[in-house]
Amino acid sequence: MEEKTIQIAGSITVDELANALGLSVTELIGTLFKNGIVATINQRLDYETAQIIIDELGLENVKLERKNTSTKTSNFHRELSDKAVTRPPVVAVMGHVDHGKTTLLDTLLHKKTVEDEAGGITQHISAYQLKHNDRLITFLDTPGHEAFAAIRQHGAMLTDIVVIVVAADDGVKPQTVEAINFAKSANAKIIVAINKIDREGADVNRTMADLSQHGLQPEEWGGDIVMVPISAKMNQNLDQLLDMILLTADIEELKADVNIPAEGLVIESHMEVGKGSVVNVLVTGGELKTGKFIVAGNTYAKIRTMLDWQGKPKGKATPSTPVTITGFKELPNFGDRFIEAKDEKTARKMALLNAQAAADESASANVTSGDLLRMMNVADNTKTFNVIIKGDVLGSVTSVVDSLKMIDTKGEITLNIVSTGVGDINENDVYMAAGDNTVVYGFNVSVPVNINKMAARDGVPVRTYKVIYELLDDAKHEMENLLDAEIVEEDKGELKVLGVFRTEKTSIIAGGEVLTGDVKPGYLARVIRNKKYLGEAEVTSVQKEKMDVNVLVAGETGGLAMNTTSKIDLQVGDRLKFFTRESKKRTL
Repeated sequence: MEEKTIQIAGSITVDELANALGLSVTELIGTLFKNGIVATINQRLDYETAQIIIDELGLENVKLERKNTSTKTSNFHRELSDKAVTRPPVVAVMGHVDHGKTTLLDTLLHKKTVEDEAGGITQHISAYQLKHNDRLITFLDTPGHEAFAAIRQHGAMLTDIVVIVVAADDGVKPQTVEAINFAKSANAKIIVAINKIDREGADVNRTMADLSQHGLQPEEWGGDIVMVPISAKMNQNLDQLLDMILLTADIEELKADVNIPAEGLVIESHMEVGKGSVVNVLVTGGELKTGKFIVAGNTYAKIRTMLDWQGKPKGKATPSTPVTITGFKELPNFGDRFIEAKDEKTARKMALLNAQAAADESASANVTSGDLLRMMNVADNTKTFNVIIKGDVLGSVTSVVDSLKMIDTKGEITLNIVSTGVGDINENDVYMAAGDNTVVYGFNVSVPVNINKMAARDGVPVRTYKVIYELLDDAKHEMENLLDAEIVEEDKGELKVLGVFRTEKTSIIAGGEVLTGDVKPGYLARVIRNKKYLGEAEVTSVQKEKMDVNVLVAGETGGLAMNTTSKIDLQVGDRLKFFTRESKKRTL
């Protein structure tokens, strides 16, 4: 029988799936009902749920495919015309935290930003341009901690050349490897800047050997990777590094069309008082001009103002140029493609179509595979950690959310992102969090005094951070508090009962010989007769030669008093196996 392929963009209705499968709606609804789902004809099912249902129906000739309607960078490629012109290279600077990425850019651009960044770590993608030998180079400064992996990956996708900064006194680190992998996955050319050669302990050859172990073979050793020893702090060999960037760009023959509608990518967006939506974009084709209409995702703009990376007005931006624009109706998403539209009517229509496609692709499905599995009686004992995330820019929000999702909760905690947004924490955030055990996190934003008072009144925890690691540590602590405590038992000893003096409903007085270990007041005891468990008791006091003592050890005989929750018929010859039990807080 011929195989049938069904494409699903995010979700599909019961009616659509039935038609695609050649079944009656009644038959499909019946199958759903057998699996615990009471569905209507217009109920939406996600991809995984549809696959489970097809498996349940035993339809081996049906294949599901995800239909991709994404406007993200990874799907953004254009065939060049024969009129394409040379464009500046786009260079991402990546590497391990503290290896000197931002210092390198500061020295190249004669600016100072390291002290301004919380914890001395880049928090957003920043785009700059400089001129070397009368040629422009565009630089992207990408965050350097694994918490910002989402931003850095976008940085790699925007990039022609990746300069990986490695400290000569520290060598290859986990984020160095991550940067290498990102660069390779983006098919970007790699240049290594071996930094901090002015420091004591710097060893360029050792660093090159370390890099060769991770697939980067230096040109000097017969490989194809350019490696330039530099000191960003002392401005040493930086001209040589720029020469290598331009040489690599020449070899790659980087070009772009300019006689086409402008297009590019959103690299950052945030709200500013008096300006509204402020969006940083990188032009990849055409010429972007003020007054023109552009569409990004489900929103559009008439470009009101356009500034270069230094904040100077710019009337036109050509390919590989980063600019900051205002005029968007709403904030576009970080990583979205933008494209020029001929007029406002067209822009509005394109934005609506994108919104509809995103709605189909998003988790708007009424029934998810998780719901289905729960309905099919798969055990689900997870607890839920509810959070609201507010950040200064969309890139920050994306990184915080992605980083929270990377916390390993061993499958016991479900992270529920109640809402996200850009801007200061407001009244609506507190309303949404109230009465639902929700924590409101702010990253690089503030909390107005009246909102703080409102949150305190409603018992809503509101916490703001400027360094993402601190936010993640707090979230991890909150999740650990949701974990069930671990019960830890430790064996202590064993006693053979030689005499029973009194047994009452909730107490026992007996005597015996300690065979192993010891016995102390506070120990718990399991009563065992011929390997059969009879009950549990707690030792309240211990005697030796009719005197209270703190402990009886192996080989000694004595008496003991115990409390029980129910009567135990203790007899001579029974064994008491002593142990302690404590509740231990678990960690992730």
